[in-house]
Amino acid sequence: MADFDPEQFEDKYANYFPELQQAYKNAFNRMNDQYDSELVHAIDQQVLNESEPFYEGDGEFRIELPDDPYGRLSGVLVDEERFEQVLERHIEEIEAELQRVFGFA
Repeated sequence: MADFDPEQFEDKYANYFPELQQAYKNAFNRMNDQYDSELVHAIDQQVLNESEPFYEGDGEFRIELPDDPYGRLSGVLVDEERFEQVLERHIEEIEAELQRVFGFA
């Protein structure tokens, strides 16, 4: 675990890239065990690959998604409501993993 500095998180890819990778990987693995792996993989590769984590303060993180996440999805058939449910759960997992990796949980 890295010593977390909110100011250094502004340049997160230079300062915390391994920790970010680990948080996203842990969340992916947990989601892949619990949900349809084809959908989880598509969300990971087609939506979350363009997401942006932000530190909100008080140990809280937020994941900003690219525009039209459902519209980015291809190669997997899923209704939008189910997609939104799985995506929301995946984001919660990433945020929880960021808290864990950076020592807030």
